[in-house]
Amino acid sequence: VGCDRSKNLVDICGEKNFQAFVCDALSVPIRSGSCDACISIAVIHHFSTAERRLATIRELVRLLRPGGTALIYVWAMEQEYKKQKSKYLKEKNGGKDTVEEINTGMAQRPCSDQMPDSSSQDSACADRLLHDSKAEGCDAKPVTDCSLPVHTNRTSFHSQDVLVPWHLKSGTKKKGESIDTVLFLAGSKESQELCPVFHRYYHVFCEGELEAACRSLDCVRVQKSYYDQGNWCVVLEKL
Repeated sequence: VGCDRSKNLVDICGEKNFQAFVCDALSVPIRSGSCDACISIAVIHHFSTAERRLATIRELVRLLRPGGTALIYVWAMEQEYKKQKSKYLKEKNGGKDTVEEINTGMAQRPCSDQMPDSSSQDSACADRLLHDSKAEGCDAKPVTDCSLPVHTNRTSFHSQDVLVPWHLKSGTKKKGESIDTVLFLAGSKESQELCPVFHRYYHVFCEGELEAACRSLDCVRVQKSYYDQGNWCVVLEKL
């Protein structure tokens, strides 16, 4: 059973006869302790505060039965790791699925969105662990005002909190037409002037940050933490 914030993506799942529904990762309408396993792929890095990111992990754990496992993937600050560039960076020079992104400088973000909804011991613990990991060598630059840098696609990250340009594709997918074809057409020079560009928020994780957030929950045991092609990944078990 799958869920996503986007109704259009859920509709695609329905067309392929997969079970999926629309929901918010902070409040999943599934009974506690009813899942043998859960996965969260490329979701948590879209939440704008450490508290919300931790709350999303806590909600994922709530769904698991005791002994159940979860796999989490988030985008990594380190797109070059152990002297190896990620696939994301390697595709900088273009491929059939590569869409050129537009670097528009800075975009405004409401000041209130940078503030946590409320305080909690878990959040404070995660913040301390994150601060420690930064002190140990992560070269991320903190956000000190109400604006965020707009990331240039297929390049290294210079800030943990960024906006990534997202081109709205120029047309809907036709019957028999692949998603890749639609994305390729949306990235063509002819359509760039017509397709609106949206800026999607990302918090890219430093090494150890995701694992530290998971370990701050007392009902969880981290089985494995690893790097995979520009992502930080954790496999955890509910105690």
